[in-house]
Formats: sequence, structure tokens, C-alpha cells
Amino acid sequence: MQKVINGNPVEIIIVRKNNKNIYLRFKEDHKLYATCNKWVTEGQIEKLIDDNIEKITKMYQSITKTTYNDSFFNYLGKKYTICYNENIKTPYFDSDLIFVKNEKDLKKFYQKECLRIFESEMNRILPYFKDIPKFTLKIRNMKTRWGVNNQGSKSITLNSELLKKDMDLLDYVIIHELCHFYEPNHSSRFWAHVEKYYPKYKEARKRLRS
Repeated sequence: MQKVINGNPVEIIIVRKNNKNIYLRFKEDHKLYATCNKWVTEGQIEKLIDDNIEKITKMYQSITKTTYNDSFFNYLGKKYTICYNENIKTPYFDSDLIFVKNEKDLKKFYQKECLRIFESEMNRILPYFKDIPKFTLKIRNMKTRWGVNNQGSKSITLNSELLKKDMDLLDYVIIHELCHFYEPNHSSRFWAHVEKYYPKYKEARKRLRS
């Protein structure tokens, strides 16, 4: 099924679900998806499109303004193709793509996700540790270290590059730095603490090096 929208033939993909209403939206492939129940006919969908052609034309113009970047956005162990579109207010993922307004917004999104996810994982892991002093969580880009435990300033700093890695590697670094509150060095006692909370720490270290 096709319709001419904004002077271009557009393929209509009908998705049958238990919806009470009909929902129309474009995806990154520039096709118009109509989600509806099994009783809706093609004629009804076509009429809905005709009745809302002005709005649908604006939707089509918006999606066709998307530009695809040659580089990738690495996020929690996965690669996403970057799609810039000036009409996008909030960055979002769709399949293996990330849609965002511009590079500036992408950087802001990355920083916010670092704070959100790192704090969330730290708060999830911390209750398993006893007698840990109060500390400040810091996030910054570091070239040579994944994490730093500064007992003098009572702070743990995590490398923002960890957002690009699998979540379990972030957890390993958090556990590693928390264990430094028990042992400030990398003695056998320190690694015994790490192994207690993260038995496969040797594998994690290899993956981080690679």
C-alpha cells in the first residue's frame, strides 16, 4: 500500500495489534507505520491519512530532514548510528540508531546519562559493603585510569568513558574502587575483597584492557 505524501510515494506498513485506535508514525526508514486492530480496513487507514494529510506531511518533512553521521555513539557496550534532526527535542534510541538534534545535545545527553547510570549503579552496589565512609562520587574523562579512590578527599572518581562499556564492567570498576576503602593498595588482601564481590574480576580486567 502506498500514498503520495509531499510529492513522494510513501509505503504504508500496517501493523496489527489489539489497539482500539489507529496510530500513524514514520520510522527511520521513511515508511509510514499504521498500528491498528485486525478489523481496520486499508480503506479506513487511507481515509485517516487523507483527513490528516497536512499533519502527516509535516511528519514526513521532519523525518526526511534527518542526517546520518558516519561515526557511532557507543553506549553500554552497543554501537548506535547517530541521526541528527533539528526537530528532535529529546534524544532517543530506535533499534541501532540514536536520534538527536545536534552534536551539542548529544554531548549533554552523554553527560546526563553518565550521572544517571553511574549514580544508580553505585547506589545499587553500595549496600553490599559495610563500614564504608561517606564519599563524593565524581565523573570525568581520564586517559589512563578507569577509576580513582581518593581517601584523602573521600571521593571516588569514575571515568566517563565507562558509559561506552558493558554495564558489568562499570560494576567491576565501582566494586574495585569501593574495595580500596578496605585496602588502599593492590595487595593480595585487596584482590580477595574484589573477588568476594566480583568473582570474575580477572576477566573484567582483560576486557577493559582490550
